[in-house]
Amino acid sequence: MVGKTLLVFKESCCSLVMEKQLHLNLLASKPPMAGLQSGSKQRMGPGRKRDFTPLPWSHYFETMEDVEVENDNSKDTFRVYSSGSLGPVLMLLHGGGHSALSWAVFTSVICSRINCRVVAMDLRGHGDSKVKHPDDLSAETMAKDIGKVVEALYGENPPPIMMIGHSMGGAIAVHTAASNHVPSLLGLCVIDVVEGTAMDALNSMQNFLRSRPKTFKSVENAIEWSVKSGQIRNIESARVSMVGQVKKCEEPLSSPGVSKGISEGIIEEEEEDEEGGESNHKRKKEDDQEIKKESLYTWRIELSKTEKYWEGWFKGLSSLFLSCSVPKLLLLAGIDRLDKDLTIGQMQGPLFCHSAVMQFMKMLQKK
Repeated sequence: MVGKTLLVFKESCCSLVMEKQLHLNLLASKPPMAGLQSGSKQRMGPGRKRDFTPLPWSHYFETMEDVEVENDNSKDTFRVYSSGSLGPVLMLLHGGGHSALSWAVFTSVICSRINCRVVAMDLRGHGDSKVKHPDDLSAETMAKDIGKVVEALYGENPPPIMMIGHSMGGAIAVHTAASNHVPSLLGLCVIDVVEGTAMDALNSMQNFLRSRPKTFKSVENAIEWSVKSGQIRNIESARVSMVGQVKKCEEPLSSPGVSKGISEGIIEEEEEDEEGGESNHKRKKEDDQEIKKESLYTWRIELSKTEKYWEGWFKGLSSLFLSCSVPKLLLLAGIDRLDKDLTIGQMQGPLFCHSAVMQFMKMLQKK
């Protein structure tokens, strides 16, 4: 099993191999949207500022549907976005607090390079999924959800499926594969999650969650915060994905102190003054006045309340990952992030870098 484990340490290898070594015929990319710099920090000219308005899901996915599944004598509904009509299915699982829209830019890029179908779903408690028990975020429950959604989409004869998960989604993908909830599983790709580092990070997770703004005065404000705080480095991705992370508060708040909390949560960058001599202080005062008239937005899921499930996502994950019988791909920022089990696995089996991606892409092309 270990010998089949494929470890890739730099995401840039994927692009290099797919484009240069496999000689894929790139399709025409979608035209850039107005004012879009795709994550670039390039300074705008005088009198202009970066555009933080939301982008629609339809720019990146072809269809959106709510998939209904049976669960404990009730109906659970999962929001699913998809693209493509030919080739194997890439089942995309997002990280904690995010949504399927976090895969929007990736979907646009991957569908322009290979023949595949993409399915990205909002996990329970996240995005626009509606379930009877949204607080049950155990690995076992979410793994079963994925199996039920696959069955609802494809029936008894599902196509070849490769699961790709980021962070929490990567952990759930491993649990799903290990439990054989997706019988037609073709391969498993886990991004930026290792048991050792994940377990160590849990101790500081609550502090991180407390440091985030509790509310935003608008979706645009949430997008701006996500970019300026460094939570999302690609501004295009932030504009399409933050819509899936925040929701309008049921009861609008009118306290001007809320706006102050929001501004403190944003790490300000040096920008050109769009009105020339207008001061930041004046703009903040105007923001305080506007917030009284507008509904506020807050996070769709309170991640701090899911703490009891965190350990279950990641404990024993490395050995579980190594035990999965399908071909595996692990994407990390560097080899220093490997924990003990994965380091031993990497030493016992052959280490693939470019060849790992080549094998996966050839496998996708053949199916």
